[in-house]
Amino acid sequence: MIETKAPAKGIRRMVTGDYAAAWGAMVSRPQVIAAYPITPQTMIIEHLAEFLASGKLDAEMMHVESEHSAMSAVIAAEATGVRTYTATSSQGLSLMHEPLFVAPPMHLPIVMSVVNRTVAAPLGIWVEHNDTMPQRDTGWMQVYVEDAQEALDMVLQGYRIAEHPDVELPIMVCMDAFLVSHTIESVDLPSQDAADAFLPPFTPVHAYLDPDRPLVLGAASPPEYIQEVRWETDARMRRASEVLEDVDRKFAKAFGRGYGGAFEAYRLEDAEVGLITLGTVTSTAREVVDLLRGRGEKVGLLKLRSFRPFPTERLREATAHLRAVGVYDRAVSYGVGGPTYVEVRNALYDTHNVPVLGFLAGLGGRDVTFADVELMFQKMTAAAARGRRAGGVSWIGTRGVTP
Repeated sequence: MIETKAPAKGIRRMVTGDYAAAWGAMVSRPQVIAAYPITPQTMIIEHLAEFLASGKLDAEMMHVESEHSAMSAVIAAEATGVRTYTATSSQGLSLMHEPLFVAPPMHLPIVMSVVNRTVAAPLGIWVEHNDTMPQRDTGWMQVYVEDAQEALDMVLQGYRIAEHPDVELPIMVCMDAFLVSHTIESVDLPSQDAADAFLPPFTPVHAYLDPDRPLVLGAASPPEYIQEVRWETDARMRRASEVLEDVDRKFAKAFGRGYGGAFEAYRLEDAEVGLITLGTVTSTAREVVDLLRGRGEKVGLLKLRSFRPFPTERLREATAHLRAVGVYDRAVSYGVGGPTYVEVRNALYDTHNVPVLGFLAGLGGRDVTFADVELMFQKMTAAAARGRRAGGVSWIGTRGVTP
């Protein structure tokens, strides 16, 4: 860890994404942390243990026997009325799948950092989004970050979004394995005072531990009640869209940097074709946009941050002028394409009569190159020239497969 010039509201250091996420958790003042180590998430919990040992963090840390137990523990702790934090990756998130469904209808605003890693088989430790994408219907919010700074900032923002009385849902802050988690970058680490000024103490509304009013949690419910619970959870997810936008604006005012809310547009205003990305590939795509703009091509970029809630209305407005839309995915829904591609086509179906193309690349941690992204723009430009609504999914950079 290399210290550099300090910003006004903290200190700037060269740190990994895992360290940044741990710092974001620390200054959010969680009272209970439960986790089980799994590469490449492990260092997040190790750094939190260091903060605990040094006295920077005052929390109860639970060393559990599995990720299923970790999620069960933070659910139980949050239900007593305390702020909680956990982190996981890949197979660990898969093991959590069962208890993930418990937190949203109980209105438990847990924050969890997920280091996106491929799920076996084949076994791999590199980046892929096929660990979090299958969890998109559990009721958890999902935000995807581009770099270490955003991984830190979204933990802080995540608590304020999740704990908002109109939301009260848990949130995953998703960061790419190794490209974010283990890469060292210059990061502004906010001071505790600055974090406290932005994130107020947790005031639980749904604290169920009361000896004078004992409750059974997770009890069976008849059909007369379950559908209403589902409706309310859905309504909270929809309300989260505006809360997310508002929290990002307030964060930008407090810290001098923001992320555009649900998504961030880059050179999209006068573009004819636009590519939608998630995660670290955005950095490469941004450079390609500049390269193609230098050649006179009207291309743009939309960095999608919020996958749940999905920003349907804003997305329609931002892309209304485009002649073709491309969607990049680092996960595959077999037989259909990428999950983001499916969501975007659904969002634009009623309002856009233009091609919406899907691109699968970087699976299993494979590098996504300048040439790969440039090919995506070439395909969008060709589709725009044909001038009709069309779809289709291309596998980019796949051996033996013509994209």
